[in-house]
Amino acid sequence: MEQAEQIFRTLEYGIQLKEMPRTGFLQRGVRNVENVASHTYSVALCAMTLMEMIETDTPLDKARVLEMVILHDLPESLTSDIPSPVKRFFPADQRKTLKLDIERNAMGEIIADTPFAARWLALWEEQAQEATPEAKLAKDVDKLDMYLQAYTYELHTGNARLAEFWNNPHTFYYAEAQAIYDLIVEKRGRE
Repeated sequence: MEQAEQIFRTLEYGIQLKEMPRTGFLQRGVRNVENVASHTYSVALCAMTLMEMIETDTPLDKARVLEMVILHDLPESLTSDIPSPVKRFFPADQRKTLKLDIERNAMGEIIADTPFAARWLALWEEQAQEATPEAKLAKDVDKLDMYLQAYTYELHTGNARLAEFWNNPHTFYYAEAQAIYDLIVEKRGRE
């Protein structure tokens, strides 16, 4: 019975992502922004799509990529979506590590005492460190979805504040993700 309670608690945190808006878009004046759960679905769809296109010497573990994608923003059910503008208030020498530490602690709390805690934390850590081919793809599709969403919002709303997303060109790990990003940038230039 205690195990069911712990798992129920973890699932409750996941459900909260359906109500949590993507704050980066909110801060830039977009109304009716997607929630974190919608973002996660879109990232998973991007992952499935790119995995059909990517050819590597060693096949990607597709299930592992999808597990990482599903878990990557679960800590936000406690921390909320920490947008990039907020990170400028972190000490300069700790910007990346501080956010990771906060999210790691949140992830630990969310999955505490579940029978899968160690495995899920290892998956989350793998994607956060971007050290494996699967983690690199998970990072690529997370970023690609952000750019796809920014482009869509910009196209449909005309919100000029979204131009900030394009100030620093992004370089992806996988050529297939880079090609789609480059196409978005090209389309954006024609609009």
